[in-house]
Amino acid sequence: MAHQAITEYHAEVHDTTYNTSTGLSNRKLLMWAFLASDVMFFGTFIATYLVYRNRSLVGPYPENVLDIPITTVSTFVLLMSSLSMVLALHYVRDGAKISGRFWIFVTAALGIVFIGFQVVEFYTFVNEGLTPVTNLFGTTFFILTGFHGAHVTIGILWLLFLLFGHFKGTLRSDNSLDLEIAGLYWHFVDIVWIVIFTVVYLVTANDGAPPGAPPFIGPHG
Repeated sequence: MAHQAITEYHAEVHDTTYNTSTGLSNRKLLMWAFLASDVMFFGTFIATYLVYRNRSLVGPYPENVLDIPITTVSTFVLLMSSLSMVLALHYVRDGAKISGRFWIFVTAALGIVFIGFQVVEFYTFVNEGLTPVTNLFGTTFFILTGFHGAHVTIGILWLLFLLFGHFKGTLRSDNSLDLEIAGLYWHFVDIVWIVIFTVVYLVTANDGAPPGAPPFIGPHG
């Protein structure tokens, strides 16, 4: 009787700790709450970028520096990482260790490639004369895309930590919730990038000098 009472008590504590009236675990619910708050941050940065659109009094302007084809490739890479994340979670849940590890690694690797594209882009823009203090476009662009890049970097480190845990045996099929929560974060970052890519690289990419502002002459003539 005593053993049964202790077992029931632990089961009750487990349910209280991890389950809510929504049917979601507390940790997953907390992640959804965090992502909801993050939506407001990104929404503010995107709105600020649009409010100050085409108001820079000096160049470079978006049409002078943005490279849509290259950024399209990096966007495709990031979107493919969402697919690899789905596969990683599937195989970890099924207990397929090798496949699970492989797809976690692929997801992190694709994220690293995306960040590599962004680093090269930032470096190119600086060489073209665009920095966060050059004009309003530079300020809003670097803050928005840099904030997103920081999120991707955090996601990469998170995935590498989970990959290490999978090798150590701390990430298993019976606690795949750890990877599922990381997947929610990763998919959110991918969705946000689709919005940023649409707003910055598709909608405003052809913005030049506003009325009254001088045309931009690059540092290389």
